[in-house]
Amino acid sequence: MRALGVLVGLMAMTAVAKPVQKPVKYELSGTKLEGVLVYDDAVKTPRPGLVLVPNWMGINAANLKQAAEIAGKDYIIFVADMYGESVRPKTTDEAGKAAGAVKGDRSLMRARVNKAVELLRTEGKAVGLDAKKLGAIGFCFGGTSVLELARSGADVAGVVSFHGGLDAPLPAEGKGITAKVLALHGADDPYVPAKEVAGFEEEMRKAKADWQLVAYGNAVHSFTDVDANLAGQAQYNPKVAKRAYKAMNDFFAEAFGG
Repeated sequence: MRALGVLVGLMAMTAVAKPVQKPVKYELSGTKLEGVLVYDDAVKTPRPGLVLVPNWMGINAANLKQAAEIAGKDYIIFVADMYGESVRPKTTDEAGKAAGAVKGDRSLMRARVNKAVELLRTEGKAVGLDAKKLGAIGFCFGGTSVLELARSGADVAGVVSFHGGLDAPLPAEGKGITAKVLALHGADDPYVPAKEVAGFEEEMRKAKADWQLVAYGNAVHSFTDVDANLAGQAQYNPKVAKRAYKAMNDFFAEAFGG
């Protein structure tokens, strides 16, 4: 009986695996990058895949923890490197320079986030990715990035922007926006003025996109960022964050066909 108890205990331990964070080195146009594949290796059934573009701080411990929490047992996530493997901002000044360089070149932004989708397809294959169900999510700077992914005509089911910039200095490419679009926006976000919101709505209408814009009352910028504490400007809002993550999951359940 004791042996049986030990066996059951070992089986329980192997069933509860910690999320895997696998660094993935790659290159694009001469720039070396390093993203991270995040998944629960205890799950053996096929799962949808998401590219996750972090906020302007790029890939760091906090953003990888967020990726693991979102992945759970439901998704395989590839955390995109938008700056290059040698660029890991330690301060907001460094983050501003790195994000500004990419945001100021929307063709570069599109190329790097599309490369991340490619890496998700190839690296996810061995760990249970359902390659027919791909999407992308992004936070702040990352939200802008995934909207640019949609504008590039990428072959993904949908994209979700959490408190991202909504401006579009570069028109949609080729066949236009084919991915479903969900923009989750703080209604009182001082960094995304009403004119920019209106411009986004007009852009989506002209593109005949399948789009949604949710404006959360009493929310400013960075409402999902637990470390954001700049009152009235960029501030964590747990109630709104919970609503936004639920909206994301509901959106992908529909986009992926159940």
